[in-house]
Amino acid sequence: MNRKVYQVALAALATTVLGSACAAALPENDALAVASAKISLTQAIAAAEQQVGGKASKAEYEHENGQSVFEVEVVKDQSVMDVKVDPTSGQVLASVEDKADQGNDHDKDDHGNDHDDDD
Repeated sequence: MNRKVYQVALAALATTVLGSACAAALPENDALAVASAKISLTQAIAAAEQQVGGKASKAEYEHENGQSVFEVEVVKDQSVMDVKVDPTSGQVLASVEDKADQGNDHDKDDHGNDHDDDD
């Protein structure tokens, strides 16, 4: 019985050590990964706002598909744009409309019924 407990404990310890080592090696899990960026988050926001002509509502440093990018959400009029900025050059890499963050009319349900409290 002691041998099984020892094996389970050893397996759990090995999993913890390996998991921690892998997590530390991944930039998306390391808050300090942004230190390798040549531009600041503020500069990335400015580049995104200039590209779209709106105001940033959210920004973060991401690592996806083997590439690190600043992702900035910019609002202009009734549109929400997701803008990716290169953390080395400050160049805008992509700017796409974010359909998921648009058209959220909280006063109407899915059937068009008005639930406004102004009655």
